[in-house]
Amino acid sequence: MNSNERRKDIMKMLLNLREPVKGSNLAKKYNVTRQIIVKDIALLRARGENIIATPDGYMVGGDKVNKITVIVAVNHKEDDLEHELGAIVKYGGVVEDVIVEHPLYGEIKGMLMIKNLNDLESFIKKYNNSSAKMLSMLTNGIHLHTISADTQDNINLILDELNKRGFLIK
Repeated sequence: MNSNERRKDIMKMLLNLREPVKGSNLAKKYNVTRQIIVKDIALLRARGENIIATPDGYMVGGDKVNKITVIVAVNHKEDDLEHELGAIVKYGGVVEDVIVEHPLYGEIKGMLMIKNLNDLESFIKKYNNSSAKMLSMLTNGIHLHTISADTQDNINLILDELNKRGFLIK
């Protein structure tokens, strides 16, 4: 299989899967290095493919047709991470990303794609087992999230919950 065939196959696989695929798993499948996969993904993105990198691997960006999407400003301490994200998925929200404004680099965005309690538990476990710090620690807890949900009612419930918990910045 040549590199063009591999890229077509990677794209086909990502389109058929609903869950992220780790670069290392793709590398094993195609018997190449992870760096080759990173290059393949970069070339696919350059061609306009909507591939995003999440903490759990690569996936095709979600279809936002009929989804309500909002960007919210929030602030919380490190200990409240699970409560904040839980308030969003509790009402059917997807935490698509986290964004902070850095004084030197400008906007820094991390893709999350936390869709349910299972994703949340996995993310919290990874966070607790790593030495990494949350992006929001760069900005004293202030950050943005892109949140999507099926209905405006779900978005309203999420915003109410974040507000009740004192996380929402108005």
